[in-house]
Amino acid sequence: MAELIQQYTSLFQDKNGDTYTVVARGARDAIGTWEGWLEFHPKDKTKAVWSTGRETTQPEKSALEYWASGLEPLYFEGAFERAKTNH
Repeated sequence: MAELIQQYTSLFQDKNGDTYTVVARGARDAIGTWEGWLEFHPKDKTKAVWSTGRETTQPEKSALEYWASGLEPLYFEGAFERAKTNH
């Protein structure tokens, strides 16, 4: 089951001007490590939520939280493109 790891205070705006709230989510996999990914939730609720595939694998939840805490808004640009191609 996916868990909310972090919700970022910086909003992301795509090239079309649509604004998104970015969250990091994670889940424990079958071998006990933690996988993390990002989700882009549009302010316009009629639009789709975009989700990347796995962005990282960490040995424990605290390491995943540390990874998520270090992401800068610049990272979101590439992650958003990966999320769009993930669908």
